[in-house]
Amino acid sequence: MKYPKLLQKGDTIGVCAPSSGASGETLSVRLDNAIRNIKALGYDVIETASVRLDDKCVSASSETRAAEFMSLYENPKVAAILPPWGGEFLMDMLPFLDFNKLASLPAKWVCGYSDMSTLTFALTLNSDIAAIHGSNLMNMGYARIHDADMRAFDVMANRSTEQKSWDTWGGFSSWDDFTGEVYNLDQPSSWKSLQGDERVSFEGMMIGGCLDTLCKLLGTRFAPVEAFLDQYKQHGFIWTLESCEMEAPDIYRTFWQMRECGWFKHCNGILFGRPDGYKDKRNFTLTDALKQGLGELNVPVIYDADIGHVPPQMQIVNGALGRVEFSDGKAVVMQEVG
Repeated sequence: MKYPKLLQKGDTIGVCAPSSGASGETLSVRLDNAIRNIKALGYDVIETASVRLDDKCVSASSETRAAEFMSLYENPKVAAILPPWGGEFLMDMLPFLDFNKLASLPAKWVCGYSDMSTLTFALTLNSDIAAIHGSNLMNMGYARIHDADMRAFDVMANRSTEQKSWDTWGGFSSWDDFTGEVYNLDQPSSWKSLQGDERVSFEGMMIGGCLDTLCKLLGTRFAPVEAFLDQYKQHGFIWTLESCEMEAPDIYRTFWQMRECGWFKHCNGILFGRPDGYKDKRNFTLTDALKQGLGELNVPVIYDADIGHVPPQMQIVNGALGRVEFSDGKAVVMQEVG
């Protein structure tokens, strides 16, 4: 596994939009705020031409989005790449990426969630490069960068990190007022064990992302999961997953397909984030989806975790060697990146 060099103050962070762009005056202000906040941390920022464009859910054509990403990855001044956010159709740019060339270049940090999972997951599997399922740039475009999103910079700057679960969770304070805090975390947090365990720990190589986009890679050339699992089977694996806009049956069907495709081979444990945009289907619930989809794996399944669309979220490094310690509704996630 190739791990990027540690991020240092003075390094350059590149901004491109592999999925949706940040178009319009309101979103441009939010993006400007995010760039200002990052510069205040001591980093330089450059952005590609299509970041502030958006038409039909994408910033530019598939070829252009891939070219802009490659231009940042090939730029020796760029140490990390952050997108404004996710979107819908990142998968269209995958055929235009040269994964062999990416593998031959010095590794860089790529961080994001939602549709960015399509890229970070494929980058780890196809180019053997660690990538972060974590904060998007637009989450940082409020009065300050929230402590949860600051963890992204901590992860990129340290070989060994420890993230504790938060005491509360919630949502965005406002979608268009950027003058205050980004999140309103007003709900008490308690992670849960599917097996009812009060205490459990497991370790392995971290891998995962957003179910809504990862499921579209199942069976494609961009998700050589079986080969990846065989390559690193000595570590075992921790799957870190979350969903957005999926109802309980969608989640179960996706787990079923992943299981049938062998994605949970050598699995030592699973973390599942609080689902966003979620609904039960009659009396079929999230717990039912987890039990029917993952129960037969006979591994620890921890859910309502701080992962994904519902803030606050942990920064999970695909390709890191991780350890999860869960006890009485709280958890610690430790990761090593080289």
